[in-house]
Amino acid sequence: MKHRIGFNRLGRKPAHRKALHRNMVTSLFKHERIRTTKAKAQAIRRTAEKMITRAKVDSVHNRRMIARDIKDKAILAKLFTELGPRFKERPGGYTRILKIGYRPGDAAPMVLLELVGEMKESRSGSKAASAKKTGGAKPAKARDAGKATEKPAKPAKQKAEKAVPAEAETAVSAAGTEADAEAGAAPESTAEEPEAEATDGEESPAEEPVAAETSADVVDDGVPEEEEEAPEEEK
Repeated sequence: MKHRIGFNRLGRKPAHRKALHRNMVTSLFKHERIRTTKAKAQAIRRTAEKMITRAKVDSVHNRRMIARDIKDKAILAKLFTELGPRFKERPGGYTRILKIGYRPGDAAPMVLLELVGEMKESRSGSKAASAKKTGGAKPAKARDAGKATEKPAKPAKQKAEKAVPAEAETAVSAAGTEADAEAGAAPESTAEEPEAEATDGEESPAEEPVAAETSADVVDDGVPEEEEEAPEEEK
């Protein structure tokens, strides 16, 4: 009887099926999560869990046995140095399958095949490494906070720019008022000068007759005195 020896051939020839298993298992160990169909995930899960069980014991024989299918040396080293020690005390069940819906077109059931345990820590480590490569990019909240703090600065600049023309306008208006004040003072001074001249002209004719009268009095008073004194001298 052929019990418990069957497997899903996935509609492929042996060479194509082996290549499919090798490639998908390598991607699973590299990214620790892959998206595929339900049938492929169930077939690849058997291969991946057998490899992880061998990786618990780091020996030359086990490395050579797994190296027949995994050709990437970096992934092979990761399997024996990280994944094997991670599942050292776990007796099987190293993967999980999560259903995510159906593929548009042929409606094939799609799933996520991923490794269990400490995936969040490994992802956080990869994010930290990528942040170091990019020069430590700021988180989204920090960037939003930085934008929020930068936005109010723009109206301040605009107010400062508006304040400068206002000061210039006040300076110009002050200069204009000073000029108007000087212009208004000049005509008043010019108007006052003719009045002064006019007053001088009015006073001078009044003073001249007085001077003339005094001189006439002096002359009149002098002439008779001489005439009066002259007869006395003759005597």
